[in-house]
Amino acid sequence: MSYMTDRKRADPWGSAKTGTQHHWRVKVQSVALLVLIPLFLIAVAPAIGKDYAGVTDHFARPFPAIVAALALTVSFVHFADGFQTLIEDYVHNDWAKFIIIGMTCLCWGAAAVTIFAVARLAL
Repeated sequence: MSYMTDRKRADPWGSAKTGTQHHWRVKVQSVALLVLIPLFLIAVAPAIGKDYAGVTDHFARPFPAIVAALALTVSFVHFADGFQTLIEDYVHNDWAKFIIIGMTCLCWGAAAVTIFAVARLAL
């Protein structure tokens, strides 16, 4: 029977030293989304209900295209970071790493497809 405290058992493991960086990254993304989501709604709303030619004409202007690409990309990256935190907190087995890697790849892939789609509409 061991009489070690929880702190004494965890002490040799050390710190990952990335918690603060991850926390601030998520906070900065949240603040960016507070600005980008209303701008996204304002920029995209005039294109709702138009045909393909009207949508491409709308996104040919730089403001709607840049705002749409930024908002969607930051949203996917923020989702990936939040999902990573969720898995790290609640999944405690060997699959956690694979789930995090898979979801990160999926989110970055979706962000790349988003940028390509907006660029295709804009050009």
